Amino acid sequence: MYAPYGFGGGFFSSYYLILIGIPLLIGLWAQFRVSGAFRKWGAVRASSNITGAEAAREILQAANINDVQVLEINDYLGDHYDPTQKRLCLSSNVYNTPSVAALGIAAHETGHAIQHARAYAPLKARMAVVPVTGIATRILPFAILGGLFFHMTGLITIGIWCYLALLVFQLITLPVEFDASRRAKIIVQQMGIIQPGTEAAGVNSVLNAAAWTYVAAFIATLGNLLWLLSVRDRRS
Repeated sequence: MYAPYGFGGGFFSSYYLILIGIPLLIGLWAQFRVSGAFRKWGAVRASSNITGAEAAREILQAANINDVQVLEINDYLGDHYDPTQKRLCLSSNVYNTPSVAALGIAAHETGHAIQHARAYAPLKARMAVVPVTGIATRILPFAILGGLFFHMTGLITIGIWCYLALLVFQLITLPVEFDASRRAKIIVQQMGIIQPGTEAAGVNSVLNAAAWTYVAAFIATLGNLLWLLSVRDRRS
């Protein structure tokens, strides 16, 4: 008898739970870790008493980067560097706060600006694949819904290619994020923005927790890709 969606034990088979459930749990755990670390170290005032925005500007100046704007955004933990506009966007809790967490995150995002200025190869590669991932993200929901509900194997194949593009993007993202954190941990101590000991440990805790969110995203995409491959294989 034909099994719906290609699973011998039904849609919620153990295979499905392994491929989808475990990455989901890892993702939730990673988000819990980063939120917890930010709350803990966001309440600890750094002895330098400078805000995330001030730290970012000092680091940019020390790196002789004069064409990057440091802007405040209203997006909790939405801090990012936009290489296309050369804008370093910091959430209000980071931009205005002299906490250990804020300084660590600001230094991390500034690390991306330094990567851009130094033509860091993985960042250039990530920028190159961004247009492809944008297209894949828009196509993916239609490919999956059409493929699963209307049993169109061709759409499932398109979905597989979309997930593959996202997987490549997230794989490239890992060294980009790890390197930015590595730079941040060194810079904040070299410039006296963070003191060795407890403050440095706090920065490490926040940035290490944030790194797991990127690992979790990669694992989740890999799980979805393997699941969709299994659906197509069982239908062929």
